[in-house]
Amino acid sequence: MVGNRQQGILYIVVPCYNEEEAIKVSAKKLWEKLSQLKSDKLISEKSRIVFVDDGSKDRTWELIKELYESSDEIIGLRFAHNRGHQNAILAGMMYAKDYCDFVITIDADLQQDINAMESFINEYVLGSEIVFGVRNSRDTDGFFKKASATIFYKTMRFLGCNIYENSADYRLMSAKALDALSEYGEVNLFLRGIIPDIGLKTSVVHFDVFPREQGTSKYSLSKMITLAVDGITSFSIKPIRLVFTMGIISLVIGFFMVIHILYEHYFGYTVNGWSSILMSIWLLGGAILISLGIIGEYVGRNYMETKHRPRYYFWETLSHDGGDGAQG
Repeated sequence: MVGNRQQGILYIVVPCYNEEEAIKVSAKKLWEKLSQLKSDKLISEKSRIVFVDDGSKDRTWELIKELYESSDEIIGLRFAHNRGHQNAILAGMMYAKDYCDFVITIDADLQQDINAMESFINEYVLGSEIVFGVRNSRDTDGFFKKASATIFYKTMRFLGCNIYENSADYRLMSAKALDALSEYGEVNLFLRGIIPDIGLKTSVVHFDVFPREQGTSKYSLSKMITLAVDGITSFSIKPIRLVFTMGIISLVIGFFMVIHILYEHYFGYTVNGWSSILMSIWLLGGAILISLGIIGEYVGRNYMETKHRPRYYFWETLSHDGGDGAQG
């Protein structure tokens, strides 16, 4: 590996899931960008593009194989089955860390501006081990996604997670940072929260986001909710403390409800008491269910962590530079 950070080996990691409509166009743009970076003497001639197929059900892997056969600069990694976007990113980075000086991760639809890569590399050359990509705006998002993203980032900051608002999985990490990341063994991955926790020298690059040109987004509402839950439960125990606070509040409300019921009973307004009792049942029942749900979420995730199952397994690996299938 290079010592002075000039013309380092770059591996661009691209997670893919059912991207048959977009992958050839994206690969062409990434190959052109890689060639430009090489001609500008910003990266080494040994730099590569790594496509990670996250158990796609369409022709994504077949197209990756075609790209691999047509260019020595393409590497293909295929999961045995779908393991999720975060695991796909991690798998690509863990594979790349043994061959490169730094990686840049970017989504297969290339909505993120690939022309920001020069800025990422400049920050790396100046000494940053991690360069975070932060969106300039969310103008391309709908109202719901924009509002929910804002609430999510505010909530994560409130819960104590060191996360960059409007950050994305478009980032640069040095080999040193990747080695540090490999020490994190969480099953429930939330890279946007884990990577800032590494603590090495960091910087930020802002980039534009463009509308998707090919295919449709594979990041459904359920996947966004899962990612949000992973982020919250992986980095904070405040929800458990909020459960305790809810219990105290419920007890206080219950105490006043008892006084109210006794008052109605003493003055003969027992019929009216029906609504009070019903309200108290619903209030306490709701608080109990919410509390059990939050505690159960933590218990369930603790259960998943204790099993120590591999996070992914490469069913097939395509590389002109060598490298066998691996698990992580």
